[in-house]
Amino acid sequence: MDVQASPCNNTSDPLCYEEGSGTLAVIIIPTLLALSTVVVVTSILCSLFHRRRAAPERTSIPAHYTNRAGQECVSSSPVSLWEIPGECTLEGLEFWQTGHYGPICRGTMRRKDIPSAVVVKTLRGGINQPEAKKFVDWILFHGTVCKHQNLVRMLYCQTQRLPMYLVLEACSPGNLLHYLWTLRNSDSEPLDPLQHFSERSVFLVAKQVAAGLDYLLSEHRLVHGHVAAQNILIGPGFSVRVSGLGLAFENRQHQTDKLAYRRCQNDKLANRRTAEVPLKWQAPERMMKHPTTDRSDVWSFGIFLYELITLGSPPYPDLEPEHVFLHLQKSYRMKRPDNCGGPLYDLMKYCWMWSFKDRPVFSAIIKLLGSYTYLAGTKDIYIPEDMDITDYIKRAGVLP
Repeated sequence: MDVQASPCNNTSDPLCYEEGSGTLAVIIIPTLLALSTVVVVTSILCSLFHRRRAAPERTSIPAHYTNRAGQECVSSSPVSLWEIPGECTLEGLEFWQTGHYGPICRGTMRRKDIPSAVVVKTLRGGINQPEAKKFVDWILFHGTVCKHQNLVRMLYCQTQRLPMYLVLEACSPGNLLHYLWTLRNSDSEPLDPLQHFSERSVFLVAKQVAAGLDYLLSEHRLVHGHVAAQNILIGPGFSVRVSGLGLAFENRQHQTDKLAYRRCQNDKLANRRTAEVPLKWQAPERMMKHPTTDRSDVWSFGIFLYELITLGSPPYPDLEPEHVFLHLQKSYRMKRPDNCGGPLYDLMKYCWMWSFKDRPVFSAIIKLLGSYTYLAGTKDIYIPEDMDITDYIKRAGVLP
């Protein structure tokens, strides 16, 4: 006989209660779990949102704004640590030359009645946002990279208002190439100790330049790109500072932002900087448009040694710039100059090895210069001819 189960309508029956509670559990528990999950996810999203709003935005691009006086200003930026303090004043600024970003002036900075000679590099008027950013990056480069005693030193900058500028420490007599020219045709006994320039002085100056270039490479993985006497500053006691860091700055930009570097490769500024490196100072691989390495700087350093020992003569004096590469391919190298000892000339030839892998690194050059100094001559270098600037520009192949 079939038995048919009747529905349970008695809620007081224990069997009916057990069945009903199981049904409720199946419905309520998943609902609670879903609600709790929504609450947790919402809390996490709210926390991230508030944290993102509270965190300062990181940017190296200065934001321009106009103050109550109607002057365009720049908000705080990573270079704020170098902003010129209120007690510093710039006095007697005189136009010196035109730089990559605008006028370069020489003058005096006075702080607490203490004067010091400075060079002020300014950003030209009518700036736009990309130019301002590039200039601020240029300032930041000096502040973070140029911390070696043989690199040009930045003192202060101004980016909070216009005109924007950076203040560099000045050296006297200053430009090394011009200083070398002043030593020529000097028959009388000089009164200034700096006028006594011998082969030993060459070793002293060259060692400092090599130390600055070695620091750029070892500490920042940077290649200078334009090693020449015109980019070296000389001060009291033959103290030396390497300047002309425009190409090193471009390399720095390449390291931090490859996309930005590719863009700036097409800029007139980047192309002009590359064109400013004369052929007679370039290593063979650079003439062939191959990548520049630290050993390319070593080749140029050998040319720099030639400049020192000849008191600023143009390299390859008998060759036109466009003919230098063909002669180098045939193993031609400059002859040993007058006043140049054997060890110094051997170092030059070592720097001029055709394959960059065969050239010494700067740390080795520093050791060689130190060990050979005692062999260097102490008699003042004498060059009877004055330097004709027009002739120099033509023979050296430099921009006027």
